[in-house]
Order: sequence, then structure tokens, then C-alpha cells
Amino acid sequence: MVEAYNPLDKLNLGKSVVEALLELPPADLASLMPFQGAGIYAIYYSGSFGPYQPIAVSHIAEPSSPIYVGKAVPSGSRKGASLASSDSGRWLFSRLSEHRDSISAANNLKLEDFHVRYLAVDDIWIPLGEALLISTFNPVWNQLIDGFGNHDPGAGRYNGLRPLWDVLHPGRHWAEKCKSRTETVEDIGQKIIDFYAAKTLKA
Repeated sequence: MVEAYNPLDKLNLGKSVVEALLELPPADLASLMPFQGAGIYAIYYSGSFGPYQPIAVSHIAEPSSPIYVGKAVPSGSRKGASLASSDSGRWLFSRLSEHRDSISAANNLKLEDFHVRYLAVDDIWIPLGEALLISTFNPVWNQLIDGFGNHDPGAGRYNGLRPLWDVLHPGRHWAEKCKSRTETVEDIGQKIIDFYAAKTLKA
């Protein structure tokens, strides 16, 4: 028996949020102006860094595969305190601004090579929208190269290993205080090449 399509099913509603995001034109990450709201976003790369060439786009008008996706939720939402509207805060803009700072700090990335689609969303749909984006695109900075979205852990908390993202893209001062890893830039670059090769075989 074929199950009837339910447009109000949670998963289908989540897909509609993702579709709304992907229909938006991409914006230059470098030139975003402040705006209100929380929501989801997808970041795209169009530069010449070798391992990312399978997803680098020369015509940014229609980017297809993001390098990273994420969410920005209002303060207090993890405690169930976000029933009020999230429009009163610049949650999404602030998160994207943090990403701009990380990319700008990297010594082998250029901010002008990054574009973003972002969508202010009612709080309840933000985690589902992000999860669907990750499962759909498997962005390399989400699934393989950890650390892009990390914050400075603060004084006395640098005992952890340096994130892979910071080994590959050094420049964030706080990451340089973390413990060194055994992986080299070449090791990580090969992991990315293998990652995209495996995705191509599955396509």
C-alpha cells in the first residue's frame, strides 16, 4: 500500500524550508549588511584552493554544493525558551560574521571567494532545516574537516587538539595555542580528494 503524501508531515515541512533557502540568490559573504532573525545558511566556495575544486564554482549565480551549512538559534533556545519571535536579534548575521572573521584570518583563503544563501526561519524549524541540508549535501567542512564553526575556548582550555580546519587553513590565533596534530596539510588535502571521489562514485 502506497502511503498518502502528507504535506504537514514534519519531514516534508522541513524540506520546504530547505527548498526556500535554495531558491534564494547567493550573496557575497564579504559584503553582508546587518539584518534581524535566526535561521539556516549554506556557504559556497569559488576559489582556487586545490582540494576544493570539485565544488568550486566559476559562475556563482547558481552554486550547487555548499562547503559548509549551519544554523543560528536565538539565545535560550536550547533551554526551550524561544517561543517568542526571534526577529529581535541579529543571530544569523552574527554567526555569519564569525565565519567571515575565520575565513579572513586564514592565510590561504580569500573572503571574496565565498558566497552564502541564508534564510530567517521560525525557531522550531531551524534544527531540522540544518540537518536536512547536511544529509543532502554532506558538506566537507561539516562532515570531514572539523573546526570551522568553533569558537575560542578561552584561557586555560587550549589542551585539546588543534581543529583539522586550522591545520589546513592556519591563521586563527586561538587555534595556534591548541596542541599540534600528527596530520599534515598534505594528509588532510588527500582526505578531501578521497572524500569527493567517493561522493562521485556514489552519485
